[in-house]
Amino acid sequence: MNHLAHVFLAPDSPEARVGSILGDFTRGVDLSALPASVRQGVRHHRAVDSYTDHHPDVLASKQVFSRQRRRFAGVALDILYDHFLLKHWERFSAVDQDAFIRLIYNELQEKEHLMPDKMARVTRRMVWNDWFGAYQDLENIGYALDRVAGRIRFRNEFTGMITEIRAHQDELEQGFLSFFPDLQEFAGDIE
Repeated sequence: MNHLAHVFLAPDSPEARVGSILGDFTRGVDLSALPASVRQGVRHHRAVDSYTDHHPDVLASKQVFSRQRRRFAGVALDILYDHFLLKHWERFSAVDQDAFIRLIYNELQEKEHLMPDKMARVTRRMVWNDWFGAYQDLENIGYALDRVAGRIRFRNEFTGMITEIRAHQDELEQGFLSFFPDLQEFAGDIE
């Protein structure tokens, strides 16, 4: 899952939500030096990712991508799922979407001291450029995926992944709508 889904599913504390994003930035971080609620968020992140990677609907969704791009299907789905979560927000939350996003942005700014430098730089860009707001538009998902492709250090065919997403959008969206309630239930049961 990507950042929005992780903070959406995380335990209900600012520190755990920071930890739920920190799960992508743990290289070189002494987790034992962090508050217990941040560590809980990291554990939650890892459990959510593992569950997602093995869910039948996610595995089926990966198969719609061409062979040359399938290697990156998981990354594409992670970001695309943030778009679908925003699009179908009312199905999964009684909290106002804009209020939730503002809350998360405020928490990320207030809890920056808990973050390694790389994460702090990313979350600053996330807030300043309103990534979550931008993810409401499928075209912006394409731009985000192309930026990820540009950071891959080896020759790849990930750029332009949005063309395959558009071609299979209905099927991918239905896969998300089938999968996400299962994930939401699983995430609520993580200790």
